[in-house]
Amino acid sequence: MYSFMGGGLFCAWVGTILLVVATATDHWMQYRLSGSFAHQGLWRYCLGNKCYLQTESIAYWNATRAFMILSSLCATSGIIMGILAFAQQPTFTRLSRPFSAGIMFFASTFFVLLALVIYTGVTVSFLGRRFGDWRFSWSYILGWVALLMAFFAGIFYMCAYRMHECRRLSAPR
Repeated sequence: MYSFMGGGLFCAWVGTILLVVATATDHWMQYRLSGSFAHQGLWRYCLGNKCYLQTESIAYWNATRAFMILSSLCATSGIIMGILAFAQQPTFTRLSRPFSAGIMFFASTFFVLLALVIYTGVTVSFLGRRFGDWRFSWSYILGWVALLMAFFAGIFYMCAYRMHECRRLSAPR
């Protein structure tokens, strides 16, 4: 059980760090505009060496930002629940800490998936046509890696929960 929780905690730390870096950086998309390279993120865009805040309130940016922030919050609370799962002090007999941590990581996975699907759909259908020479960049890719890490953290914690439940049910009373 502890090996699953340790693996889950490792995936959770790495995934949360990647999630925060992906959300905060401005390299989600790179493109060529008027002969010079430009890149943009969720919060600002850069043309050449000058960066500007995204002041337009466009719905897909707002939705992507909101889901990425929700995902980060779920992952952080999952880490806290995951650390508390090592304590093994049953404060609630009906609520298992590894199970709660797993649910939080699956919620984090769901929110980052929503954010990336929204961003991908709008970027490919609208911005991809607007800018001829464009590509997704490393911040966007970090978001997908963070999704995988959060998902595997959830899997590890659910396996730890199942092992704990099997031991608890098979123990003599």
